[in-house]
Amino acid sequence: MEESAKQTLEEWVITMDARTFNKFREIIYEKSGITLGPGKEALVSARVGKRMRALKMNDHKEYLNRVIQDSTGEEIVQLLDVISTNVTSFFREDAHFHFITEQIRKWLANGQRRFRFWSAASSTGEEPYSLAITLSEAFNGYTVDIKILATDISTRVLQKCREGCYGADKVKPVPKGLQERYFTRAQGKDGPLYTVKPILREMVVFQRLNLSTPPFPMKGPFDIVLCRNVMIYFDDTIRKNLLAEIYRLLKPGGNLIVGHAESLTGMLSKFQSVRPSVYVK
Repeated sequence: MEESAKQTLEEWVITMDARTFNKFREIIYEKSGITLGPGKEALVSARVGKRMRALKMNDHKEYLNRVIQDSTGEEIVQLLDVISTNVTSFFREDAHFHFITEQIRKWLANGQRRFRFWSAASSTGEEPYSLAITLSEAFNGYTVDIKILATDISTRVLQKCREGCYGADKVKPVPKGLQERYFTRAQGKDGPLYTVKPILREMVVFQRLNLSTPPFPMKGPFDIVLCRNVMIYFDDTIRKNLLAEIYRLLKPGGNLIVGHAESLTGMLSKFQSVRPSVYVK
């Protein structure tokens, strides 16, 4: 990082006082359910600073007032866009996709031909498109009715999802044969770009959704819900409410898949464990 950039970041961190930080924490929790504990001042300052620079603002209090006074609600969306963490990759925690393949084969053998899936925190699209690839491979030779709902609170990452275009480093976890089958390769100004083909894009519907505010408008029932690596940002109250809503939306015998690192002990009383991080209704 250049010296001037370091100084700029330090200035953003220093100028956010405790009262302003706590007010941002309250707003972010109220609007998204994301819990920002003590010691996150530097994180919040740096991320809020991105939005402030876009607005040519120099004072955190001025930006806070803009968020509070914006009657359209657009600025809170912008704030949540810069605050929310979007870490993902194709076929992340790949054991989950092997499990999904096993389930699909069982359901197909039992005559099921209509399938509904939900990627609850889609981030920039790698998870729902990984799911779409997995399903396309599993359904090969079958005529099925399939839809994947992919949701996220961030409008910024949802736009990336809809574009479905990724650099070579992003698609590296995808086996070469699947890259050729499901992506169109083109040369970009900074290297190869891989765009998902219509066969995947047509399977997925992207929508903005705040996971902290159930009940949700979807009717369900879903066969499988992936809610991975997002509940770590919520407190126990929001986790319990979210899990209860997922339970409502799942079909009997449907599966909830969470992140391997997420500890939900004592919150999954209605679910039965299938294997680590995989549950059944």
